[in-house]
Amino acid sequence: MGRTDEAAAELTDFRSSFHQCLSSWGDAPFELTDAALCSPAPVGSVPSLSLEPEFRRSHGSLYKSLADGDVDEAQLRRLLVEHRPKDWPLVFAIDASTWDRWDAECSPERGLHYSASKYSAGQPIVAGLSYQWICQLNWAPDNWTAPVDVVRISPRMDATTATVDQVKRLVGLLPGDGDAPLFVFDADYDPIAIGHDLAGVRAEVLCRIHDDRVLYADPPSRPNRPPETGGRPPRHGRRFKCSDPKTWPKPDARLTAIDRRYGTVTVTAWHEVHPRLSGRGHWTGYEVPPIVKGSVIRVEVEHLPKPTARTKKTLWLWWSGEGEPDLDLCWRAYLRRFDIEHTFRSVKGTLGWTTPSVCTPEQADRWTWLVMAPYTEHRLARSLVDDLRLPWERPRAPTQLRPARVRRGFRRLRASIGTPASPPKSSTPGPGRPKGTRKPSRTRYPAVKKAT
Repeated sequence: MGRTDEAAAELTDFRSSFHQCLSSWGDAPFELTDAALCSPAPVGSVPSLSLEPEFRRSHGSLYKSLADGDVDEAQLRRLLVEHRPKDWPLVFAIDASTWDRWDAECSPERGLHYSASKYSAGQPIVAGLSYQWICQLNWAPDNWTAPVDVVRISPRMDATTATVDQVKRLVGLLPGDGDAPLFVFDADYDPIAIGHDLAGVRAEVLCRIHDDRVLYADPPSRPNRPPETGGRPPRHGRRFKCSDPKTWPKPDARLTAIDRRYGTVTVTAWHEVHPRLSGRGHWTGYEVPPIVKGSVIRVEVEHLPKPTARTKKTLWLWWSGEGEPDLDLCWRAYLRRFDIEHTFRSVKGTLGWTTPSVCTPEQADRWTWLVMAPYTEHRLARSLVDDLRLPWERPRAPTQLRPARVRRGFRRLRASIGTPASPPKSSTPGPGRPKGTRKPSRTRYPAVKKAT
């Protein structure tokens, strides 16, 4: 069996297993995902997908599949992990993306979340739903990722606790041997709290920190101090401020690498440092805040990839886990973290993740899973589709195709691999709503602020 036959068998197996994850009204949502996969244009509205030939049912079945359908999330998570790229490193990016629903007053559980593209009252905050994705990263310069999990972060939930639970669930699905998976976060997360709550879990945490962060080394020992002198022993030692080189001690590790885009990359690390925590926020229930140790990593590049007016800044990272960090892995993993932004752009702009005007958050969860599966099918079909490029586009190898170009050729591929969905049963349309009936006004819900 050649590589093409293996890729076709894996794609067919994924589609069949994904169909089994749809327990109620399974054929309709599966054909809905096929319509989103094969539509020649970006998904502008969900009802328009009922006009695609892949959706063989009426538009009423489309609405019923989103309103009354059911997705076995646990089974689908196992399926996504099973079909993740085995030759990719165990590096995962975690980030949240907002589904803005600022005008959906009848939709419950909306919160005020950050939005990079839309503003409310001059601030980058909109009312909507926040979904946190976990995507496996690749070293190849193709912007592809492999989504393996997604969860909706309610404004009433503690974001750190939800993140830790999501990481633990994924670690339980990954192989128990080999290197520990590395989870990469941006500066909006609390790496100290996440690393503390993941103690004992086979996982490493890498997060960007601000350049004005202050850390401390272990306090010096006092062997000549009599025990009867009293006084509390110090908990913090020498002060380490990222923005003040005078406070830096001799580094514990150093790495110099040559990169095609950044030139000479110098990575410096200091191990066994910790921040000074206060009894607020995540540490409210502690009588004495714990000492959470980790490594602080400084990354300095020779130049930026392209000529730009932006100021070249030094990158500071926080790492926590068992042993000591792999410096070459850490700086490369954080730079690849931004590939998850391309995934958000693809599922929003092409597959229409935030397009439907669904009412309940459960319907939004269902549609989110139905979008994650087609993106995975695009990745599995890269070597199987024809490159239907436009006249002004350059030809690319199958492994270099972007999601949008894979989507153009998926309709031809689907005709050859078939579908596990059953054909629709013929039926007559229903009588509709009885005359004289009136629906009551919907309940309106205000947007909820995040929990502090």
